[in-house]
Amino acid sequence: MTTGNTVPGRRSPVGDLGTPPAQPESQAPASPSWPWRSGALVLAAAAQLITISALTSADPLAVTWSSLLLAIAPAPLTAAAAFLPARLARPAAAICVVVLIAGIVGGILHTGLFFLPALVVLAVGTVRLWQEQP
Repeated sequence: MTTGNTVPGRRSPVGDLGTPPAQPESQAPASPSWPWRSGALVLAAAAQLITISALTSADPLAVTWSSLLLAIAPAPLTAAAAFLPARLARPAAAICVVVLIAGIVGGILHTGLFFLPALVVLAVGTVRLWQEQP
């Protein structure tokens, strides 16, 4: 029977399957607003892809300021609100809420309503972010 190449003093990786890997102690716990901001990022990116698809489809959406705003801005702004440090994420989240409101109002008849769930989730995340301790 062959045992394979093992280094003396090391355990086999097969024997470690039942134990979770150790977490580094230097990681800070996630803020309470993180799930809300990351959820808003997913929702805004999905709605942004729908808007881009509507702009490039066989029967394209009219190219207006609101459709271009919703096709360009939401995902990068919510990514900034989700991944930047709290002192920079607060203004980014507030700007993103304003951009989403403007885009939804301007494109309410076409793709604007697809951004409504992202707006609600981001608004909750923004309020929670502003309530966190600095």
